[in-house]
Amino acid sequence: MKIVFLDAYSVGDVDMTAISRLGEYVQYETTQPSQVIERCADADVVITNKVKLMQPELDALPNLKLICIAATGMNNVDLSHAAIKGIPVKNVANYSTDSVAELTLSLVMGLVQSTGYYDRYVKSGEYGRSGLFTHHGRPYFEIKGKTWGIIGLGNIGSRVAQIATVLGAKVVYNSTSGKNHNKGFDHKSLDELLAESDIITIHAPLNERTQNLLDYEKLCRMKPSALLVNVGRGGIVKEADLVQALREGRLAGAGLDVFEQEPLAADHTLLSADIQDKLLLTPHIAWASVEARQRLVNMIAKHIEAITV
Repeated sequence: MKIVFLDAYSVGDVDMTAISRLGEYVQYETTQPSQVIERCADADVVITNKVKLMQPELDALPNLKLICIAATGMNNVDLSHAAIKGIPVKNVANYSTDSVAELTLSLVMGLVQSTGYYDRYVKSGEYGRSGLFTHHGRPYFEIKGKTWGIIGLGNIGSRVAQIATVLGAKVVYNSTSGKNHNKGFDHKSLDELLAESDIITIHAPLNERTQNLLDYEKLCRMKPSALLVNVGRGGIVKEADLVQALREGRLAGAGLDVFEQEPLAADHTLLSADIQDKLLLTPHIAWASVEARQRLVNMIAKHIEAITV
């Protein structure tokens, strides 16, 4: 059995033995669209994270027995055409719940405690020159007693709700699908959640219900002191509107791990100097703890093993 991984860079430096022991294993760090058919020509199994496998590619790969997506989202594969051709497509769910929840907390804490500002203050030498033992240049808040609004109460949102509760926050949530409900927390309409929450974190998928869910009008419904963190998908928050809202003081700060276009362009307005003290940005890494990436590889291996039984 030949197994081809088209964009292995996406899982980084983790042990691939669980997959490579299952057959002839070939990995490419990255693959351009024009290279897909040639590289997969005699493959029985193709693994992809972001490389697209659409109808033209599927029609050109007669040996293909399984597509494994090295992620949860499946929008990079033509699922309907794969079904017509009898090619199963397997994603991996729930491998990164703790990883995403913990980075969510890190972004929230960084914003609440102004960690970046205080780090820069000390490293710049200003602290040493001040002659004072402490510095109150930026507000530093506690999470206890705050209202933490969660948009999307799936596995990750539920884990974040548990963490927020331990920290003493009151958790409210909005289910974007209308399917996830938890009697332990108060469900709110989106407008209610935006108006009431001191901290808002997003854990929803990108779909027709959530595309541009938080535009300028919605962002203006937030408290001027509120913080927003998006670890769901970039298109959920309209980035140009977020920049405008931050500049106008419609909310106090934001943390983003996901963007409308990835990677983020070097001249993007999110990188404007005038809003940097209000932003924490990370390069779509919430899912990617070492442990989560290894779980991902091991779960892909189980999908491949299943077709050899």
